[in-house]
Amino acid sequence: MLCDQCKERDHAISLTTVEDNAVRQLHLCEKCAAERGVEAPATVAKHPLGDFIQAVQQQSLVLQEDAVRCAFCSTSLREFRTSERLGCAHCYGAFERSLRELLRRVHGSSRHVGPAYQPPSPTQLQKRSTLDELQDRLQRAIDTEQFELAANLRDQIRGLE
Repeated sequence: MLCDQCKERDHAISLTTVEDNAVRQLHLCEKCAAERGVEAPATVAKHPLGDFIQAVQQQSLVLQEDAVRCAFCSTSLREFRTSERLGCAHCYGAFERSLRELLRRVHGSSRHVGPAYQPPSPTQLQKRSTLDELQDRLQRAIDTEQFELAANLRDQIRGLE
């Protein structure tokens, strides 16, 4: 595919922009992308020694991933990366360093910055429990056609709500 700007060279970069809820894709060659200030991915020359060093590093990483295991459930770091599931609650401590890096990459930070959970107060829990009980009694009164009792229960529920 040719560059959308100069229409002379093959495109090397696909640039996606969103303006006013409209998605627009622009295919640029390296020269036109550089003119717009977009850096092209560096092209690395193929060298047999470089391939060998990369293979050794990959093998080292694989061995390290197998070496790190949860002491409680024996899940390895490699198993976590392939399944994307932790084996147990103790895995958070065993894989802490890797999880921090993963959270940093995914969320932009390894620290929680959003609102904190506030549990409901005991009075709210008691009120909810009472309302649930009254609604159950109301349903039973309606089912057994005890309409006077149902009207009283309905009024009690409205008073609590």
